Parts: sequence; C-alpha cells; structure tokens
Amino acid sequence: MLREFPPPPRAEEFSELIKQRLEEVRAAGGTRETVTVDWNGQQTHVDVIDLPLSGLYLNPGTHRIRAQRTHNPEQDRNLDEAPFEEAGQGYLRTLLQALPSNPDLRDPAFDKLKEDLRQFGQNDPGLVTRQGVLVNGNTRAVALRELGQQSMRVGVLPSSFTQADIDSVELALQLRQDQRRDYSYINRLLAMEEQASLGRTPEQIAKEFRIRTATYHQERWILSVIKELNDRSASGGGVALRLVDWEGAQERLKELHRLYAKLESLNRDQAEILKERRLAAILLDFSKTDVRHIDEMFLEQEYLENALPAELAESGTAGQTESVSIPGLGLDVPAASSAVSAARALNDRILRAAATVRNTTAGLADSEKAQAQALLDGAKDAFDKAIDSHGRDARVRKRKQLAPARLADACADIDQCVIELVQARTSNSLDEEAFDEAVIRLQSSLRKLAQQAGRGIPNPGDGVSWLLAAASVEGSQ
Repeated sequence: MLREFPPPPRAEEFSELIKQRLEEVRAAGGTRETVTVDWNGQQTHVDVIDLPLSGLYLNPGTHRIRAQRTHNPEQDRNLDEAPFEEAGQGYLRTLLQALPSNPDLRDPAFDKLKEDLRQFGQNDPGLVTRQGVLVNGNTRAVALRELGQQSMRVGVLPSSFTQADIDSVELALQLRQDQRRDYSYINRLLAMEEQASLGRTPEQIAKEFRIRTATYHQERWILSVIKELNDRSASGGGVALRLVDWEGAQERLKELHRLYAKLESLNRDQAEILKERRLAAILLDFSKTDVRHIDEMFLEQEYLENALPAELAESGTAGQTESVSIPGLGLDVPAASSAVSAARALNDRILRAAATVRNTTAGLADSEKAQAQALLDGAKDAFDKAIDSHGRDARVRKRKQLAPARLADACADIDQCVIELVQARTSNSLDEEAFDEAVIRLQSSLRKLAQQAGRGIPNPGDGVSWLLAAASVEGSQ
C-alpha cells in the first residue's frame, strides 16, 4: 500500500526557497507561527512560512481521494507514471473538487470551503514537505488557486521525514474532529488497510480512528468483500468495477456484515447466498429499507428465483463438483453448494454488466454497453418484484400476528398486576374501589373478545374454547 514517489521536477529549487524562508523567519525573532503535527505518538511543532501556490504540488498519495482515483483508470495510470506532471496534477485537482460518491459531479462541500476562504481567508496553515509537496491542505490549495490567490501559509516538515512519516502525519491531521471535509468512507477503509500493512495492531488502529476494535474488523471485512467483487467484475477486455463505485453504500454494507456474521455460524451456505443477493441489490442501487427485505425468509420462499427472467435464471445452473483439490497440498475440500454457486454466478453477471456500463474509458462498443444495461434492467426489475412480493407478504404476516401479540402484552400486564396486588394488600394500600372498576372494564373487554373470537374462528382451539365457555357462563348468570 505504501508507495514512494519520485522528487518533483523543481524539487531542488523549491527546497532552497523553503530553506531561505525558514531562515528568514527564524532570524526575524519574536513569536513565530507554528503548527502542531502528531508524529510517532508525540507532538512536533514546525514553523509556518508563506510559499507561492504556483510552486506547490498536490500530493498524489493523499488519502482523501485514493478511492476516487479509480474513477478513470487511464488517468489513474498516468498519475502513477508521472505524478507531478500537469496531466496528473490536473486529475488530482479535478478529484479534489468532485463529489466523492460521483467524481463526475462537483462537490457542494468544496464550494462551501471556497466561499469560506473568500470571506475569511486561510485560517489554518497547510503542511508541506521540503520538496514542495502538500501533505495537508490539498483541497484548500485548489480552492485558493481558483480564487486567484498567489501564496499559501504552510508548515514545513523536517527533512528527515520518510514517506511513511508523511503518510502518518497526514492521516493523523485528517482524523482530527475539527476538519471541514472528512475522508469518504472507502478512503477511510483504505487508510485502515495501509496502517495494518505497516504492522500496527487492530487495537492501535481502532484507537487512532476513534472506533471500537470490533468496528475495525467489520471495516476490514467490508473492504475485502469490495475488492473481491471488483476482481470478479473484471471482463476479458479489462473493464472492472472501481473502489469509488461503492461510495455511499456504507450503512447497507455494515448491515450486511452484521446479518452475515449472525448467520454464518448457523448456516454458512445460507449466509453466502444472502451475501450475494444483498450485494447485488446494493450494486443495483436499492435503498437500505429495500435491501433489508432480503433476509432468511426471502431465500426460503425463493422470491427472487420466481421473479428472474429466463435469461438470468439460467445463471450458474451447471452441476458442481463435490470437492475441490488444493494444488500442491494433495488435499480436497468441499466445494460450494450448487445454490451458492448459482447465486455467485448470477451476481458475477450483474457485476460484469455494471462494470461495462460504468466504464468511463473509450473502447467499448455501444452495443456492448446496451446489452449490459439491458441485463442490469432485467435484474433490477426482478429484484424489485421479489422485494415487493416479500414486503407485501411480510405485512400480511405482521397483521396476522398483531392480535396474538396484543393479547400476550395484556397477559404480561395482568401477571404484573398480580404482583402489585399482593404488594398493595401487604402494605394495606390497595384502592379497592378503583380496582373493582378496573375489573369491570376487564370483564367488558373479555366479552367483546369472546364475541369476535366466536365469529372469526370456525374451529377454535383450547384457549378460544375456554374463552367462549367463560363468556357464556358469565352471561347466563
């Protein structure tokens, strides 16, 4: 994950300028402006100077847009090959202004930051390396350039800082609570993964990100699933889903993990099928409330299977081998069940179709994209029908359970009443007149219940029979 970048083209020139500015600040005497950075568990104070914006480089390794870089694979490759050339820096500028969930759109939060800078100026200094690469303040630098500003206040990191030190400092600054623009969800996941690759423990990472250790493990599971799906979406032409395609799915993915973890220990196959179904629904952009309908009952009643068109229902119907051999070990392990394989096969088709439709680079024929879009439309229509059917049936089941649930609540209240009646009699504090009136209301309620139960239940069980008999005896007295 950690990557070293080559020096910028004007690194020596800018390093000399920074050195001169720092000497001037220190020679001036008086109180110097400094900025505090968290590094290696300690706080370090570095001097702040004014530097020309034209000489500052945007940081190609910034965590803020790491997922969004995948929006355009070709430009992402160019940025990797020449991070400080105009094309790469231009791509970074575009992404820093863009909406994290859809880099084709401008982020209103960026315009809000820009307006704040226009009205009040730069309150907090950025942070820069000795070679002029911004570590913190990349978005502010882009906004200041759009406003026509010529310079920017920045703190200068020590020359001994390595790339790992720089990344650690940037991460610590961005995780502070007073930042105007938080990391997007996928970028937070990538930052956690990077910290793990540096050998930090889950407990240390969770503390730094201000989350529970269990939440950290949940986030790592989600990122591994996303990466697996992106790999599965790759087609022969090299088109694949991007990390940025999963921005905005945070809550749905977390709910999936919670349900998957609960089911996995009980029925692994059911957990895997449910995971595939929910991931497909998330990719097809169903809402959180719709995705929740994809539960155990959704699978048992085969709502989706009954709604799939023929061309999609054929996915993954081929027979499966009973075991899979592990090369080099001479071991056989059980293969996935045919139901799990079928669910994965359908999801693979949806993943590849989504990758084709969302591809932003040239080279795909319009007919190929149209065919992929037709598959997505068919899948979304099937999921929509299945979710709607399950929702209607669930509402019917809920209505059927309302009367029994109400009666169960009444029984619990009566049981509590027995306890409180004993306590009141023991302390000689019972309001007997009020209690008698309440019993009369209970008598009236039981009569009404018996009347309706006698009309609506042709073959009453023991409980209803008792109720009818009790009402009949009471009415004859």
